[in-house]
Amino acid sequence: MSILLGDSGSTLGLMYGQLRMTQCEAQATLERPRPHRTITEWLTFDNMHHQWLLLAACFWVIFMFMVASKFITLTFKDPDAYSAKQEFLFLTAMPDMGKSPGGNRFPEELKEIMCHNAISGVTGRQPTHPLLGLCKSKMKEQEQSLFLVELWSSLSKDPACQAPEGEAGPQSSAPTGKMLLDSRLAQPLVYMERLELIRNVCREEALRNLSHTAVSKFVLDRIFVCDKHKILFCQTPKVGNTQWKKVLIVLNGAFPSIEEIPENVVHDHEKNGLPRLSSFSDAEIQKRLKTYFKFFIVRDPFERLISAFKDKFVHNPRFEPWYRHEIAPGIIRKYRRNRTETRGIQFEDFVRYLGDPNHRWLDLQFGDHIIHWVTYVELCAPCEITYSVIGHHETLEDDAPYILKEAGIDHLVSYPTIPPGITMYNKTKVELYFLGVSKRDIRRLYARFEGDFKLFGYQKPDFLLN
Repeated sequence: MSILLGDSGSTLGLMYGQLRMTQCEAQATLERPRPHRTITEWLTFDNMHHQWLLLAACFWVIFMFMVASKFITLTFKDPDAYSAKQEFLFLTAMPDMGKSPGGNRFPEELKEIMCHNAISGVTGRQPTHPLLGLCKSKMKEQEQSLFLVELWSSLSKDPACQAPEGEAGPQSSAPTGKMLLDSRLAQPLVYMERLELIRNVCREEALRNLSHTAVSKFVLDRIFVCDKHKILFCQTPKVGNTQWKKVLIVLNGAFPSIEEIPENVVHDHEKNGLPRLSSFSDAEIQKRLKTYFKFFIVRDPFERLISAFKDKFVHNPRFEPWYRHEIAPGIIRKYRRNRTETRGIQFEDFVRYLGDPNHRWLDLQFGDHIIHWVTYVELCAPCEITYSVIGHHETLEDDAPYILKEAGIDHLVSYPTIPPGITMYNKTKVELYFLGVSKRDIRRLYARFEGDFKLFGYQKPDFLLN
């Protein structure tokens, strides 16, 4: 017992021994033969005897309390025993403790605990493995780890996250999903949830053929490299990619500002100074995929197809005549139902081509021109490459500044001004374009692009399918 309690146990043992000696002396005195005992002497002795017993009992209680306190201390070393509020007090105290003589790295176990506690406290639910992984990757450096503490502190002060009057409970301070989306301070969680969704869909065996693809040369050709700032950008045409290319061109030093870049240079890969990832050796490719900041942008898959059709076959640029004169005739020959019709390519022809399970025969003939309408999976391999951020065209006003900040380049370049309303999803336009397309052809088209809808959280277009 003295080993357990250390010096405190030794002191108590000594006090208890002295107490016992005193009791023995009193007992010896009592047992000496005395000729006469008065009633007063007997009462006095009995009172002293009770006092000594009471004192001994007090020492014994103190002794047991100290023993118990040792075990209580050991028990509370388990972080799961703390409440959510205590966990964040623990978090705020950890940055200085996290320093090691070798640098600012946190131990892996500590990062796991801090991330688990932080995400649980902010979201009000148990964190999933992808969220924990993202959180821990943010904590490679001590300064980066503070984002969790700052996020919690900011959310706890946000009126939108406070419980209404009269409500209380352990979950009362946890914001709802709507509050998170409405809160500028909770913005990083939106991007973490997007990546978590991708991980979950990638694990679904039923969707494997629609969500997985090989990291082939076709994919590597889509990824542009900025070595100076360690950035990889996967091109997804018809989702505002021209502007992102301009940002990278400026970062690579080919032009001093976005405004000075001629439009015909942006897509000329011999002049724009944007190397493709496919131009590097296998070892260099793997190094960049593992260490660089990686991102791409998506939009509603059907709306993107409408944009591609309008741009390449309706408002065809003069410097891209092959879409109207080579690709369109090939689609018409194979998919036009009314052979006597002489009109140019129609959207329904385009949909039949894309929804055909055997579309790859024509794809091979069209070459890389198909990048404007193939799936995001085929372009960027999101289940094979771990991207840092996925931006959405519909929320580009928020996503573009966030991407620049996360990439560490927000002080060097700005995303070009976005015209009001241009990124909003237009359901009326989608309904209008699909008006003349049969339900069978629309269902076949959705069957091909279902992976894109589910990976990036776009709602199934039941208004077109049923």
